Parts: sequence; structure tokens; C-alpha cells
Amino acid sequence: MIETLKNAWRVKELRNKILFTILIIAIFRIGSVIPVPFINVALLQGAGSSNEFFSYLSILTGGGLEYGAIFAMSVTPYINSSIIIQLLCVAIPALERLSKEGEEGQKKLATITRYTTVILSLIQGTAYFFYLKNNNFLSVNSTGGVVFSAFVIILTLTAGSALVMWLGEQIDVKGVGNGISILLFAGILSRGPQAFAALKNLFTGGDGATKAGVIGIVVAFLLVVAFIVWMTNAERRIPVQYAKRVVGNKMYGGQNTHIPIKVNMSGVMPIIFASSILMLPTMILSFAGYQSPIQPDSPTWAKVLNLFGVRGVFYAIIYFIMIIAFAYFYTTIQFNPVEMANNLRKNGGSIPGIRPGKPSVDFISKILSRITLLGALFLSVIAILPIAIAGTSQKFGGISIGGTSVLIMVGVALDTVQNLESQMMMRHYKGFLD
Repeated sequence: MIETLKNAWRVKELRNKILFTILIIAIFRIGSVIPVPFINVALLQGAGSSNEFFSYLSILTGGGLEYGAIFAMSVTPYINSSIIIQLLCVAIPALERLSKEGEEGQKKLATITRYTTVILSLIQGTAYFFYLKNNNFLSVNSTGGVVFSAFVIILTLTAGSALVMWLGEQIDVKGVGNGISILLFAGILSRGPQAFAALKNLFTGGDGATKAGVIGIVVAFLLVVAFIVWMTNAERRIPVQYAKRVVGNKMYGGQNTHIPIKVNMSGVMPIIFASSILMLPTMILSFAGYQSPIQPDSPTWAKVLNLFGVRGVFYAIIYFIMIIAFAYFYTTIQFNPVEMANNLRKNGGSIPGIRPGKPSVDFISKILSRITLLGALFLSVIAILPIAIAGTSQKFGGISIGGTSVLIMVGVALDTVQNLESQMMMRHYKGFLD
């Protein structure tokens, strides 16, 4: 990987793309610490330690929520918008037709996604304002001042989300890798020094058991990263043989190839889906003003919603099941065994030992089901592992929501390196393939 970066740096065009990407990341990080007017940042920064929902969003947004920054919502509105449009492409025939119209259709879908992002930014910005108001994080008290501050805060946050979306698109055009993923990666990575500082403090100020726990967490982190890299690149290859045919005086076909199916074909999408849904109960509690732990005299509905706390056993079990369910759901909307079998038959291909038609469809479906289960179990274990580690001691409670972050960082890093490799191969550089 280091050799790949060196080779990429030697190419002027790639070097300019890398520098442009770094510039956009720098702008993004600056916007993540510039506070919005009328927010008491000193009080807001202490909210993360007592509010699980706030802590979760703060990690995904790179800490922007803690500063009440103009980029406080980061790329979350765009990600949610992309997920919604992607799902609607399956449910709404008009959007499905657009998705199959090539470049023009993709441009129209991108425009719809942008408008949806702005709408979601307004909704999330409004919810964030009421969170600030209910917890007395505003620096104004009068009714007129609150109304004006609501107008400024909501519009500023919405504009910030739109600007983040634009910055990500600029990386797509002039930089390296997927822009939104790069910004999400930068936001999560910015929390790294804080996490390592917390582990360092635990190690230096703890007893023998605490020090052993910190060492175990570091070793487990390295092993998990290696495991994620291995599983991300793992694939199941379905052999395919093409029949020979004669066209004029030439013979075509007859070669053997394969259909690669990645073990983790759905990426981190099942985790994002599951965590987004399971954070709704905690979000409702936060907006209602209830903090963990819930008091005995709290309403029954608050006690029920409190079961979904990210450090609870009930949450871990439901999280595990939902990740597996969403992995199958995402695979279903992305891969069509009938279409794959029909494409093979149209091109004169067949799977050795399997007849074309329904037998091929059944065979591909069985392979997809098994691979999806394996990938889903992989995602579930990675997501649940930090919760299990945090459950061993209250000292390690802060890492209970880190599984998704590790998956995102490793996945984006691999995709970016592969993007550099593909561009260098076009320029006759060997790089990472050496």
C-alpha cells in the first residue's frame, strides 16, 4: 500500500488529485469546528458523555455535534438520502426506469438525491435545534431570541450539509476515491487521537487488570482490522464455461471463466440500516429529556425504550438479528439470480454440471444465500464485538459503538487504494499488484 502511494505521488496528475482531496478534507475539518451562532459550546461539549444518541452521531460526524459546528450533521443527510432513493428505486417503477437509463438516468437520480438531502437536512436541523433548546444549550433566553436563533441555526446547519455534499462531489470529479466516503472516513478518523488518548490514560492510571484490558483491546483492534481486510477481499467464484461458435471463418467462445461473488457484498449497509433504526428509541428519549440511567419513577414507555441503549444485551441481540436480515434484504435488491442466469444463457455460457434455466437460477440462489449468511455473520460479529468488550467493564464503555467506524474506515481505505491502483494501471504502473 505504501508503494502504491509512492508510485501515485510520482504521477503529476494523481499527485494533483491527492493534494486536491487533502485540501477538501482540510476545509471539511475546519467547518467541523466552527460553531453556529447562539449555541453554548461549553455546555454542549459535555453532552457526549451522558447521551448515547449524541455520542453515536458525534462519532459518525467527526465531532461536529460537540462543537455545534456548521458541518455538525456532516454527510449523514446525504447518506440517508442515498439509502432512501436506492430503496425507492426498487419500490417505484419510475425511479427503477431511471436507474436503468444509463448516464442520463443516473444524473436525474443524483439530482433527486440532492433535493432529498436538503429536505432531510432541514428535518434533522430542526430536530437538532429542539435537542439544544430542551437541554438548555442555547445562549439566548427570550422568546424572540429563541425564534430568531432557530431560524439561524436550522438554515446554517442545512447550508452546511449542502456544502458538505458539494465538497464530496468535487472529490468525485477532481480528487481520489468516493467523495462522501472520504469525508466520512476523515470525520471518523479525526476521533482517533481522542480514543487513543483515553486508552493511554486508562493504561497509565489503571491497575494491572485495566492495563491488560487495554493491551487486549489494542491487539483485538489490529486482529479485527486484518480480519476485515481478509473478508472484504474474499469471494466465491462460480465457474462458467462458454460454448464454441463459428462466425464466418473464425471461432469464438470456448473459454472458461467465473462469476465472482464477494462474501461481504453488502458492505456496511446492513449495519447502517440496523443502527439507524435501533437509534430511534434513544433519539426519542433524548428529545423527551430522559437521560440514562432511567429513574424508577419514569413512565413505562421510557423504560421500554431504554432497553434499546447501545450498551445493553437486548440491543446487542436485536442488532445481531437485524444486521443479518438487512444483509439478505440488501443482497435481494442488488442481485437477481434470474437475470444472471438469463444473461449467461444469452451469451452462450453455462455453469458446468448445471443445466441452463431454472436449475441455474436455483444454483445461483443457493450460492448467494450461503455467501450472504457468511457475510452477514461476519458483519454481525464485528458490530457486536465492541459492545461485548464494553460490557466487561464500565471503563471501556466508550468503545461500544466503534464496530461500524472500523468497518467504514477499512472499507474506504481499501476502495481508495484500489482506485489509485486502477488509475496507475492505465499509466503502466505496477504498484500494489507487484
